[in-house]
Amino acid sequence: MALQGNLRDFSVTEVLQLLGSQKKTGSLRLDWNTERKVLYMQDGRIVSTRESGLAADDPLLRFLVKVHRLSDEQRRGLQSLHRESSRDLEDLLVNGRYLDSDEIQAYLERQILDDLMGLVRWENGNYRFDPKNVWAQPPRVRLSMEGALIEAARRVDEQKRFMAVFKDPYELLGVRDLPDPDEPLTEEEKELFGIIDGHHTVADIVDAAPLTEYEAYEALQRMLDAQWVEVVGRKDPGRVAASVIPSAEVRAARSVPWLAEIGVAMSVIVMLVALQFTSRVALHAAPPVPLADDVFAQRSLENVRSAVELYRLDKGHYPDRLNRLVDDEWLDAAALDVPGRHFNYRPAADGFQLTLTDER
Repeated sequence: MALQGNLRDFSVTEVLQLLGSQKKTGSLRLDWNTERKVLYMQDGRIVSTRESGLAADDPLLRFLVKVHRLSDEQRRGLQSLHRESSRDLEDLLVNGRYLDSDEIQAYLERQILDDLMGLVRWENGNYRFDPKNVWAQPPRVRLSMEGALIEAARRVDEQKRFMAVFKDPYELLGVRDLPDPDEPLTEEEKELFGIIDGHHTVADIVDAAPLTEYEAYEALQRMLDAQWVEVVGRKDPGRVAASVIPSAEVRAARSVPWLAEIGVAMSVIVMLVALQFTSRVALHAAPPVPLADDVFAQRSLENVRSAVELYRLDKGHYPDRLNRLVDDEWLDAAALDVPGRHFNYRPAADGFQLTLTDER
């Protein structure tokens, strides 16, 4: 018999703890408004947060593109192979030599934890556990339910701190002091050092980093605490969309020993400054960007939505107005300033509506 109910009665964490403690095997499906999520488990351990096969919105495929492990061309190639063979994405990745067995396991663990971090925030919606719908292939990962939930909860708490530090997504970050050559750097920190140049905003850096949003903010926080980077200014919100990080040059900057290859790094910086100047000139004469194509506006909407959710987790209720986030220091006032756009916010007992519309 299937287990089902409403998340207002039992939270996602409570449902998963129950299934984990009873070592259940099957699938847990959850839905809230237009969102649909699934978790597969075996003997109480999480083995996947995606459907078998290759859906258009496959979480693993989307994750690998976000962290720059797959290119758009590779993504299209995998989708074409799936249409011809109907094989599962994980099988295509390994047998097509896109990833080896160890790599895919590491990426799957990161992808599952990232999905779980978002899911444990849900306070409404429906759930249904079906013991007959099992993961159809040998699992490549088997995450401890208790360990995964503890890590997801830790990340949610940490993100509150990140939101307090990086309240203004338009702030520019620059290198303050290079770390000691003997200082052990994480892979995330190495990646970000190739992007932080004093000309890109926090939002630019997080978008361009080959990391999840949480991983990027976590690394930026460490680098800020170590005084390796600092806020060097603020970019006019209307010009943020003109900020371009050319991936080939950035990857080249990251692929060389940057402490030894100063000439290469300086060439990249000069090129970025020239590109930014050209973009600003073009932007000055360009017509307003449609909301659907305005990357900066969409990023601002995501940042405010995250702040609203984190406020509710901390206070137990949604803010009565968006300025409450500023008053209680969850956001900088500048985060609500999107040139030519207006935030529309409507809280309710079981959720909220947040949209951006053009100013008239």
